[in-house]
This record gives sequence, structure tokens and C-alpha cells, in this order.
Amino acid sequence: MSGASLSSMSTTELLQLHGKILIELRARGVVRSTNNPLGDYTEWLVASRLSLKLLGNSNVGHDAVCEQGVRYQIKGRRLTAANTSTQLSTIRNLLEKDFDFLIAIVFNADYQILHALKIPHEAVVEHARYYDHVKGHNLHVRDVLKDKRVIHLLEHFGAEDGGSKSAL
Repeated sequence: MSGASLSSMSTTELLQLHGKILIELRARGVVRSTNNPLGDYTEWLVASRLSLKLLGNSNVGHDAVCEQGVRYQIKGRRLTAANTSTQLSTIRNLLEKDFDFLIAIVFNADYQILHALKIPHEAVVEHARYYDHVKGHNLHVRDVLKDKRVIHLLEHFGAEDGGSKSAL
């Protein structure tokens, strides 16, 4: 495949190709996971669709802020045939309240969004479980789907180019 053909592909198409490559590499025993570059893509997507400002990697506890200074931690999860868990990556120092809301995006294996949720810190504290071996809290998206405090944001993540935007 040439660079020119890659440059003509949409972001979603590139991620889908990446996903297929990861499946093959896993089948060959080369990699153990099929989940990256999900984190960076999720942060970029959320910030661009919800008009948030992404912060540098050195920021503790949150990834982005809105114009009003509300702090957002952003996490993504990609479900695959090999791993259907909705568990997000570990949340460190949850009780320090380093974020106001957690934005959780759950993708299917083809990077299509299944869930986009704005979860208040209090709901994360209530639903997440602390695990000493990871020194942090783990949250399963399935556990917050019916929580009335959670705002479902799927409508803000339409087509790749030109999806709706919203000030939170």
C-alpha cells in the first residue's frame, strides 16, 4: 500500500485498517492487545466535537477543559471479538477530584461509537471499584449506562467530518 492511498483514506478508515492489522498481529502472537491508538484518538475526537481544549500530558487527573474551566478526563474503550469488556483504563487518585466529569467513549471493533457518556465525578466514585494491585479505580461503562446523572452524548458524534459540536 502506498503513502498516497493512505493519505486519501478518512481517519475512520485508517483506524479500521489499523484494527485489522492488530487482529492479524495478535493472531501471529506478535502483540497481546488490540486497543491502541485509542487513547489519543478518543481525546482528539472528544475535544474537537465538544469544543474542549486538550491539555498537555503533564496535567494530572484531567485531559481537557472547557471555556468555563470545567475539567474533563477522557477515556476510550474499543470492543473487539477478543475483548468485549467495557472496563475503562485505571483512574488514578479518584478521590482527589482532579476532574469534574469523565467522558467515556466506547467503540466497536471498527471504531464506530457505541456509547458516548458524560459521567459526573460523583457517579464515577459511586460506580468505580478500587483495586490495590493497580493502585487505582476501574469503571465499567455498563455499570453507568442507566445512572440518571449520566448524560448520553452520542448525537454529538455524527459523521467523521462535520459532526455536531456542543459547548458542555
